[in-house]
Amino acid sequence: MSEPVDVPPFVRVEELDGLPGRVVLADMRWYLDGRSGRAAYEGGHLPGAVFVDLDHWLTGPATLEGGRNPLPASEVFAEGMRALGINDDDIVVAYDDQGGVIAARLVWMLRTTGRRAAILDGGLNAYLNAHPDSLSAEEPALADGTFSVRPWPTEVLAEADEVVGPDVLTVDARNRDRFVGEQDPVDPRPGHVPGAVNVPCRENLDGQGRLLPVQEVRDNFATAGVDQSTASKVVSYCGSGVTACHNLLTLEHAGLGRGRLYVGGWSAYSRDESRPVETGPGRLI
Repeated sequence: MSEPVDVPPFVRVEELDGLPGRVVLADMRWYLDGRSGRAAYEGGHLPGAVFVDLDHWLTGPATLEGGRNPLPASEVFAEGMRALGINDDDIVVAYDDQGGVIAARLVWMLRTTGRRAAILDGGLNAYLNAHPDSLSAEEPALADGTFSVRPWPTEVLAEADEVVGPDVLTVDARNRDRFVGEQDPVDPRPGHVPGAVNVPCRENLDGQGRLLPVQEVRDNFATAGVDQSTASKVVSYCGSGVTACHNLLTLEHAGLGRGRLYVGGWSAYSRDESRPVETGPGRLI
């Protein structure tokens, strides 16, 4: 796997002008409740931003084993990035209106294939706080980019058979009510992977959707048993491999390594009735 250089996983609005290269702003608004991210983009977006359709370019066809949002074929991903005018050497800064938990999917996909990419810390609201009345309804004119096809690196991915056992520290990024099994609005069985710990990705954000200071992030993960000695064992999952990317990028930003992603997440695991399910608070560290 090629290592991204120059760009950390999160950048602030005031750091955009200082990034070392051509910056592409990517609007990653997407909603689990079915609202249209495209409509939100058309209603107003950051100046020059392109809209990245998660369902079309960042997700393959749903399957029982792959879950709701499996990775697309690498050729499809490359086609989508080229259509948006993105080149291999561009810096893609992705944002949403949910603290970056959706934008993280694109950023993780780019970084793990050796590109420079980051989440805009605080997203849409942070930009508007710095630049009031800056929303644009104009879509940029796009020429095809030169984004190349690169395979998904297997060393950053985990399969369902690898998320349970003494050699992994499986981290669930979902909200606590879904983790403990109080409710699940989208998947057939409530609960979590046996032995998993819960680090809700949204709890690493402050009230404005900005990432907490690094030490507070480390403390959140340490409470769940993730620290310098255990981070190399981390497998991150969520409902379907989107917000789990936010936890992985947050770990990297905090200097705790990069971990692996179980893309199928709970949407795949819970549909296999041969696999055990746990409810309640999970493993105590």
